[in-house]
Amino acid sequence: MTAAFARALPFGATLIGEGRTGFRLWAPAQRKVAVEIESHGLVPMIRTDDGWFTAETQCGAGARYRYRLDDGRLVPDPASRAQAGDVHGPSVVIDPAWYRWRNTDWRGRPWPQAVIYELHPGVLGGFRGVERELARLAALGITAVELMPVAAFPGRRNWGYDGVLPFAPAAAYGTPEDLKKLIDAAHGHGLMMFLDVVYNHFGPDGNYLAAYAPQFFRDDIATPWGPAIDFRRPEVRRFFTENALYWLMEYRFDGLRFDAVHAIPEPDWLDEMAAQVRATVERGRHVHLVLEHDGNVASHLAGDFDAQWNDDGHHVLHVLLTGEHDGYYADYADQPAGRLARVLAEGFAYQGEPSPHRGGKPRGTPSGHLPPTAFVLFLQNHDQIGNRALGERLTMLAEPAAVEAAIALVLLCPQIPLLFMGEEVASRNPFLFFTDHNEQLAEAVRQGRQREFASFASFLARQGSALPDPNAIETFERSIPQPDPERGAAREELYRKLLAIRRAELVPRLSGARAIDAKAIGPAAALARWRLNDGASLILATNLGDAPVSLPPPAGRVLFASTAAAATSLQGGNLPPRTTVALLEPAS
Repeated sequence: MTAAFARALPFGATLIGEGRTGFRLWAPAQRKVAVEIESHGLVPMIRTDDGWFTAETQCGAGARYRYRLDDGRLVPDPASRAQAGDVHGPSVVIDPAWYRWRNTDWRGRPWPQAVIYELHPGVLGGFRGVERELARLAALGITAVELMPVAAFPGRRNWGYDGVLPFAPAAAYGTPEDLKKLIDAAHGHGLMMFLDVVYNHFGPDGNYLAAYAPQFFRDDIATPWGPAIDFRRPEVRRFFTENALYWLMEYRFDGLRFDAVHAIPEPDWLDEMAAQVRATVERGRHVHLVLEHDGNVASHLAGDFDAQWNDDGHHVLHVLLTGEHDGYYADYADQPAGRLARVLAEGFAYQGEPSPHRGGKPRGTPSGHLPPTAFVLFLQNHDQIGNRALGERLTMLAEPAAVEAAIALVLLCPQIPLLFMGEEVASRNPFLFFTDHNEQLAEAVRQGRQREFASFASFLARQGSALPDPNAIETFERSIPQPDPERGAAREELYRKLLAIRRAELVPRLSGARAIDAKAIGPAAALARWRLNDGASLILATNLGDAPVSLPPPAGRVLFASTAAAATSLQGGNLPPRTTVALLEPAS
């Protein structure tokens, strides 16, 4: 059985009949707008009092078009479903029902089953390249693949956070049909597909909105990327709400990860959008909404959002594994084991306490009332690797045994685990920040990176390395993950074993699980316990330091021990260095 799925958008280009298309654009700063269609000519648009322009004309799927502004400038459609090439070129009329879906009975998977694998589509060869990885990831135990942003960006390569056309999949990765085929294939492997979306800013090149709709932006709030988007306006709110629904309904993504929502000045829109998603998605589908919020604000998680990235968990684990305490890691240098225990028991380490990195300002809100599955825990992700000067992975920064103990902690913790591409094969390749900008913008990015890492000059000198040029093709090519020839196979087997344990022992018991307690048991060691939904208790003891620590011998069946001697030593009241042990204690 095959089927077609399409989302009717209230703007952009919409097929309204055989060979006929309607166009709708919000351009409140313009007096006149026309749509210029290649091989069809110029079609004047009718303006309404609220700044909307509409037109209908004879053209069908495949037609290339742009909007001509009052000053003669040609701009792409901000709601373009596809571009003929670059973001500066013409948009393409798309028939969203053209792709015939095969896995039409797919309804997703419940959130407690989620094991997320974040990847960059470009370095894996585009949408078709990612499709070739699906069978391996499913066999490993992954249940959800998360794509870094795919919205159209300038040039041939980008992290995706410079996107300017949120409805158009980047042509550098493939066609809309290629993306739908990837998602369809993932569902055939039992894999959910998530998408990272960016609603807090547009990229610096190819964003023409300010030319015809300056009301889209605020003139009183600046962000690191430019003027803040004005979510006070209903047109703006609907634009992004429709974008979320578009990816979920027309492309059948199973979830969205919302990038840096702390940079959205009107947080009430998040809850409004999430409520709209819940009211619109077909009954019976599992669709998941995940936030990234640097402010550790927990209130959204009491509503329609499933979870939030737990940056605190990453930061404290990174400090324990590497000893680094520069920048935001300074907030975790003091009593890191105690902070890890709080992360395991309550979610956030900072729940309103003053942050040294932020000049003593309070950060966060209480999160201990939330279930552990409200947090996504990870050792690495695109930000935490790629925003480093040299893009080093943990394979280059920490002892392998300690890394493997931390892997066991993350994968056997009741929080939702996330992996970053390549970590499962111990890749030593960096993941660097890369772009493909015009030369003027490329130079500005180079200088910005030099300023950002000026304090690291001595470090770079010691490493014998220069700051990589983001615009160089070599920077992109170096970021392609490769298995480590010495440890890759064994590391992949470790992930497979741990995920099998999680699937068999934890996932059936996660709904309704709650923390019992957690405490530091050494300078780099913590002991945590959770009550699972059948009354059993999960116990995790982890020691990331280089000396053994003592603890009361815990009871229960050993699910996993990261070293051969760990289980025996545990019964003797000792936890060896660089070790994690997981036990399951039956209900009393």
